[in-house]
Amino acid sequence: MTTMNGLNRHEIKAGLRVFIVLKHDQRSGALTEGIVRDILTKSSTHPHGIKVRLESGVVGRVKKIAD
Repeated sequence: MTTMNGLNRHEIKAGLRVFIVLKHDQRSGALTEGIVRDILTKSSTHPHGIKVRLESGVVGRVKKIAD
């Protein structure tokens, strides 16, 4: 059983509610919640999370998929 932690591209879909870390928040780890508009990472996995653009236009790496 795999966990939905945002490291695998197949877990992420447009319209999904996620928590991302923005580039300037990487040190603090502050998360931003939003709805995925675009998936920007092309590879199937990424060790720091799949990069997405939210509907609000901000870009970051998925750290958690909202329940």
